[in-house]
Amino acid sequence: MVLGICNGFQILLEAGLLPGAMLRNKSLSFICKDVHIKVENAATPFTGLCESGQVLKVPIAHADGNYYTDPVTLAALQANAQIIFRYCTTDGKVTLDANPNGSLDNIAGIRNAEGNVLGLMPHPERCAEDVLGNDDGRVIFLSMLDALKKAKLKTVVA
Repeated sequence: MVLGICNGFQILLEAGLLPGAMLRNKSLSFICKDVHIKVENAATPFTGLCESGQVLKVPIAHADGNYYTDPVTLAALQANAQIIFRYCTTDGKVTLDANPNGSLDNIAGIRNAEGNVLGLMPHPERCAEDVLGNDDGRVIFLSMLDALKKAKLKTVVA
């Protein structure tokens, strides 16, 4: 599994491991604040311990976080359940007002077709401990650990 967060997401896009590109934020300003993201696909190694539709509060800190791709690629991402996280309101509504940077279709994170590469702009590592005041990001890392444990178990059993 490969997880690219913020600049890591940008690198995954530039390396061609994920489709699309990052543009300047719609505001043309650096944004550093907490946002809410909705889990759109809970059946991935990165979200396996999440509920579909679950809302996570996570911080963002970027100037180039406006995800963009062409209409054909966007349709493929939608059809293949590759959009994993979308910016949303606190109650899970995906709205333009909840989109902090102008990302196409409120996209905060996508995966590759094989499901082993995830890129997301928000920073779950900055909200993964109680001492940080929020541990919503922890579920992403625990999901990855759970997926690795299950994969190891399958390998041993097989």
